Amino acid sequence: MSTPTATTTVQLRLPDTGDTLVVPAGATLLQALLGAGVAWPASCRNGTCRACIGQLVSGTVRYTVEWPGLLPEEKAQGVVLPCVACPTSDVVLAPPVD
Repeated sequence: MSTPTATTTVQLRLPDTGDTLVVPAGATLLQALLGAGVAWPASCRNGTCRACIGQLVSGTVRYTVEWPGLLPEEKAQGVVLPCVACPTSDVVLAPPVD
């Protein structure tokens, strides 16, 4: 598996809707979601409020901030903050599990 370059795009699949979106290089998951017109909750856009929290079903991300508002246990369970998460591979993203 290779890491996307500055000109590479990756795919974001939403299992709840069956949609597949293209995430431009350097964009966060939330930017791709909102840019495609997907209704996804968001507030602070800096990784602290957790309004945009989702479940990373598969794929990998890197964070644009050093300390996103997630516990290590949440990260290990695949919880992700789309507002500060840039995909490093194709990803599947689901809303959080209640």
